[in-house]
Amino acid sequence: MNRRQFLRASAAVSAAAMLPRATDAQAGASFSPSYVRQLARSLAAKPFEPPDEKLPTALANLNYDQYRSIRFVPDKALWRDDKLPFEVQFFHRGFFYKNRVDIFQVADRSVMPVPYRRGDFSFGEGLGQWQDADIGFAGFRIHAPINKPDYYDEVCVFLGASYFRAVAKGQTYGLSARGLAIDTGEAKGEEFPVFKTFWLEKPAPNATSIVVHALLDSKSAAASYRFTIRPGQATVFDVEMALYPRVDVEHAGLAPMTSMFFFGPADRKDVDDFRPAVHDSDGLAMFNGRGEQLWRPLNNPHDLQISSFSDVHPGGFGLMQRERNFFAYQDLESSFERRPSLWFEPIGDWGEGAVKLFEIPTKEEGHDNIAALWQPKQPLAAKSEHIFTYRLHWGPDAPKPKALARFTRTGIGSRGSDGKLFVLELMGDQLKEIDAKTIKGVVTAEKAEISNIVTQPNPITGGWRLSFQCAVKRQAAIELRAFLAQNDEPVSEVWVYRWTP
Repeated sequence: MNRRQFLRASAAVSAAAMLPRATDAQAGASFSPSYVRQLARSLAAKPFEPPDEKLPTALANLNYDQYRSIRFVPDKALWRDDKLPFEVQFFHRGFFYKNRVDIFQVADRSVMPVPYRRGDFSFGEGLGQWQDADIGFAGFRIHAPINKPDYYDEVCVFLGASYFRAVAKGQTYGLSARGLAIDTGEAKGEEFPVFKTFWLEKPAPNATSIVVHALLDSKSAAASYRFTIRPGQATVFDVEMALYPRVDVEHAGLAPMTSMFFFGPADRKDVDDFRPAVHDSDGLAMFNGRGEQLWRPLNNPHDLQISSFSDVHPGGFGLMQRERNFFAYQDLESSFERRPSLWFEPIGDWGEGAVKLFEIPTKEEGHDNIAALWQPKQPLAAKSEHIFTYRLHWGPDAPKPKALARFTRTGIGSRGSDGKLFVLELMGDQLKEIDAKTIKGVVTAEKAEISNIVTQPNPITGGWRLSFQCAVKRQAAIELRAFLAQNDEPVSEVWVYRWTP
């Protein structure tokens, strides 16, 4: 936990009405595959009720440092005494995390509450006193021996609104996912749904995955989730979602993900920093339904930028951290080169819609300013059921990278009165043996004139360089598109970029 996560939680809490504790899930109930889905369906049929988020005064008024001083005692972890391949630790309520989250475990199809016990936490000085009542939790984190067989590392965390994060082997936390986004980027303001109840299935002694169920609620909709979580070289979430809108949801964001991009090689104007780059993700990758592989480098714009990539039957998309070299960041503490990429893989027919990218101006790295999501073309109708199944891959790359060469760096510089010079670096095994006489760069742009397109091998990197000049016709955002072709067939992914003069 750091100040950045608290800032993000603060935004979610202020934008969303927090929700009351679940009363439908009682101890001893028989758990079935449709258990949480039935709860979500029933919840959506009722008027939305803002919650009671009351806490004892000693907890309600905690500052940042006081909340940081509250730590879960690892020896009290759920299933610690059972020597299972997974353990669970819990987050205390307080500070920005005031809404109560109820947590249950499921064993042999029986539902049992995970009770709050004050003795499961250690507390710093000066917190005051409160009665040892069942005040619930703010969230939880799952631990498993992902890096060493004898140590339980933190694998994923569910904390704040519908946010969750995960890491793969050898990685540190970076970007986040969410259960659902509503009205992202809309003038009326975003609605932040909240996970209000979780059910944790007790894993078998030899299990390689753990199942988490969640109940989500918001003013516009309720939903159920089933997460099957498999840690490893890539940590994979299989997600089964059933959504029940109370009203027609016109701007639903499915599989939303949130990240940070402060600056990079092509975007460090007015940045006074010793580091060459600061970001959790450096680009949006997409496999669209037309068979194209797209790469959109991220920006920290001067004004809010919203990009929409229309598609039918998407192949997947993700906010990626492609740059894995320490020397690209020079940050000993943050280790940006170890931040995970997050790839969304749809399962089944997702129909027509758009991948939407939101780039928000920021003057510091403490704020998540990047969001990407899938928005269906048609509104999600009220009083109906909408089923979505997908897979999230947290790791160093997309799960099945294609053979096309990739863009690895975007450089932009002035070229006098001739406009801007763009220098793009590419890498790929197929480029190493390619005949230079048969390869060419293809560059197109709207509202701009492209000239001096040059393609050449880069003997230092073993890849290729594509450069061109761009002369502006008028002062407006310019959409650029470039790729390498051999005999008119693409040998690279397509670089797409929005540049504002």
